Amino acid sequence: MKLYDAVWAPSPRRVRIFLAEKGVEVERVAIDLRGGEHLSDPYLAINPRGAVPALELDDGEVICESAAICRYFEGLHPEPALFGRTPLEIARVESWTRRIEADGYAAAVYALRNASPAFAGRGVAGKWPEMAQIPELAVRATIMWEAFVEALDQRLTAREWIAVDDYSFADITALITIDFARAAKLRVPERARRLLDWHAAASARPSAAA
Repeated sequence: MKLYDAVWAPSPRRVRIFLAEKGVEVERVAIDLRGGEHLSDPYLAINPRGAVPALELDDGEVICESAAICRYFEGLHPEPALFGRTPLEIARVESWTRRIEADGYAAAVYALRNASPAFAGRGVAGKWPEMAQIPELAVRATIMWEAFVEALDQRLTAREWIAVDDYSFADITALITIDFARAAKLRVPERARRLLDWHAAASARPSAAA
């Protein structure tokens, strides 16, 4: 089993944090995104989308998308339960994860891909035809980010973790989102004190360094 990984990219980091919380070790193969290795023929033979991470199983099957990879390992190693235990907890973790992805992570991607000169012609990650940047999406990203931060800060009123009482996949997703957003110059303001306190607690967990 091999995990095709990229150190500074957010989606592979989500898997690494998840595995660290589980205490699971998997052989990792580093993919050089800056050097374009993810778009090379050898890697495209593994994942034709040209995205990381990808998990290659011993029988050759490949699982793509970080959430799917984490679901796979949750099935293999159910403790600690990072996707929830009861039907209600599972629903809460899923709901907040999707909201974080759609509001916060999407905002960071919009801002980075549509404002940074480094991504000119590459408005979408992975292997695609050339896509022009859309400056209006970077403007939209700022609005989305501010609303996302406010909603998450409110959610953390009198709560330690986002979705359920225990640290969960939703918290992992929020952590990698907030850290990744810095590259797009999107930050959590000082007024969002509850969210900043949560971020400090999540960042202090040993898994955050994975």
